[in-house]
Amino acid sequence: MPNRSRKRPRDPNALAKSIVDDATSEEPRHEPQQRPKNAAAVELGRMGGLKGGRARANSLTAERRTEIARRAAEARWGKR
Repeated sequence: MPNRSRKRPRDPNALAKSIVDDATSEEPRHEPQQRPKNAAAVELGRMGGLKGGRARANSLTAERRTEIARRAAEARWGKR
């Protein structure tokens, strides 16, 4: 049975190649190349992501957290 979770390319030439590869049972010769990531940028993003939610929670007052929770509950359950 064919694998239906795989998406076909939209480019007509790439689509034709993938059809021929499927029909002849050939595997693609190479994987698409991904650009290397900048290690410094990755580390900066990770640092901010690790402390972001906790820092925001510490900066909110109890009243503001309650207001946010109330709005979330209304959005979740108010449509019923």
